[in-house]
Amino acid sequence: MKKYKLLTRGELSFKVFALIFLTVITILAVLPFVLIFMASITDETWLAQHGYSFFPKKFSLNGYKYLINQAHTIGRSYLVSIGITTVGTAANLLLTTMFAYPLSRKDFKYRNLLSFILFFTMMFNGGIVPSYLVWTRLMHIKNTYFALLCPNLMMGAFNVLLVRNYYTTNVPPAIVESALLDGATEMQIFRKIMLPLSVPVNVTVGLFAGLAYWNDWTNALYYVDDPEFFGIQNMLMRIMQNITFLSSGQAGKVVDTSAMTIPSVGIRMALAVVGIIPILIAYPFLQKHLIKGVVVGAVKG
Repeated sequence: MKKYKLLTRGELSFKVFALIFLTVITILAVLPFVLIFMASITDETWLAQHGYSFFPKKFSLNGYKYLINQAHTIGRSYLVSIGITTVGTAANLLLTTMFAYPLSRKDFKYRNLLSFILFFTMMFNGGIVPSYLVWTRLMHIKNTYFALLCPNLMMGAFNVLLVRNYYTTNVPPAIVESALLDGATEMQIFRKIMLPLSVPVNVTVGLFAGLAYWNDWTNALYYVDDPEFFGIQNMLMRIMQNITFLSSGQAGKVVDTSAMTIPSVGIRMALAVVGIIPILIAYPFLQKHLIKGVVVGAVKG
């Protein structure tokens, strides 16, 4: 028969306080998303007169209708973002784990040198202009998918340190030594021992990389001017710029906007909802591994 431990008054009070506190924090975190969604289905005129509200009295789907009219363009951009996020996350995870593995081995000859180079990149960088010249003049990535994959996002020093610390604190050196005595190669150790034992930190790094790729718009801003290569963030930003232009007084000099009703505020909220949906879907499935990977990987090794 299972025995249950009775909580003391102090423990019970702390649990009640923690539950109430975390509930309040959760509500505060969720409310902005609810407000964005409610604003996206609020009538433009009512929104302009009364401002944002969780309980609007007049609803409208004009913002989403506008997006449906742009379905072909947005759909193509979604495919670009999904492809870039998938490939970029896989490449980032592979390079990060392969770089972190030798740094976790105390018998690796060049461990200190590589660690110094890694720390150096966290403190200094060449700047935007030199980076642009290198990527466009030497690497010739302008107006290619590599422009969305490589600059700034392919591998990060923080993620390498996170994985290295996880390897150091959670994979006993005796396992590696035993595998070496059995004749295993370094690649076999990495593939059959390190990767299976480091699922939490791999999921964490993968989520960090995936979020960075999905939300990135600066690479396309710097290195891409062909709309065929625009991801969802850049396409939504361009649509927003077009709406702002049509809503401005200068648009009448180019086209007749007198009969146009542009949901300028509601469309912003609808664009935000469309851009965040994939992240909201994916995060709950990865939350358990994310928390464990961050907590354990952040321990100094």
